[in-house]
Amino acid sequence: MRSRRAVALSAVAAAVSLLGPTASAAGRLPTRDPSYDVPGRVLAAALSCPTGFAHPGRQPVLLVHGTGLTPAESWAWNYEKLLPAAGFDVCTVALPNRAMTDIQRSAEYVAFAVQTISARAGRRVAVITHSQGGMEARWAVRWWPSVRRDVDDLILLASPNHGIVGADGCADSGNCWPAVWQMATPSHFLHALNSVDETPGDVSITNIYSLTDELVEPSSTVPLQGNHVTNVAVQTLCPRPVHHAGMLTDPAVWALALDALTHPGPANPGRIPSSVCAQPYAPGLTAADVVGGNAILYADAATQGFAPAPGVSAEPPLAAYARAAG
Repeated sequence: MRSRRAVALSAVAAAVSLLGPTASAAGRLPTRDPSYDVPGRVLAAALSCPTGFAHPGRQPVLLVHGTGLTPAESWAWNYEKLLPAAGFDVCTVALPNRAMTDIQRSAEYVAFAVQTISARAGRRVAVITHSQGGMEARWAVRWWPSVRRDVDDLILLASPNHGIVGADGCADSGNCWPAVWQMATPSHFLHALNSVDETPGDVSITNIYSLTDELVEPSSTVPLQGNHVTNVAVQTLCPRPVHHAGMLTDPAVWALALDALTHPGPANPGRIPSSVCAQPYAPGLTAADVVGGNAILYADAATQGFAPAPGVSAEPPLAAYARAAG
């Protein structure tokens, strides 16, 4: 008899290959923002931005971290160095409980951050995410019309868009962190996230993943369907292994992200020169950056991710606004 995990993965693979973005579930895109459950002062305290935006010709960039981490652990040794040097103002948002809690709640932090940055800068925002951070950003785009208006580029690095086997295994055990339940293939969260349109609005989405990512597996479930999206496996540019944290330092990934930020629409792999494959890291990063950053990221994420989960025996219920649209 096939396991629940195998059945779920087969179902998702079939849906990804056969169904259009409007066929995955009944529902509609909302026309009004849902109310925040998190107090505004808490949301504001989680956002870190420069005192002023010094690059009026460029969109400010919000960085959203992944599971079990802080903004510094995810970004300080890579894109927080690369983006300012390339002429971009950078903000970060600290997701609650190291992004281990209900993703719907964490998404409020991203939605608030986008709205705040856009209002301060007077222009649209780019959002770059790593790993689970893609779930928060996509949920905010899916359910907040204002976020769809305020985000120009959404750049997803190693985003578990349709579930991952690691989360499936945790769900099978019956005891997971809330966010891990929601990244399991058969979760109600993923069903709601991918319903109606996987790429809603006119947000330009660049979805970059690796065929050798040890955590976001199977990689075949990462691509998104819809308009204004480019799905790129990094190996189509540079045929070499890139692990999960390596997505934060790989030169081809960085070249794609920069291409998206500096051109209308999502990244175009055809504009990326083959010479990037000769580089060990994104230009501007050192071996010390990469070695030290990987050690911090994997140690801290593992410490959080494999610590005893606090008595959560089921997926968090869908928020009322998501249930109402189903």
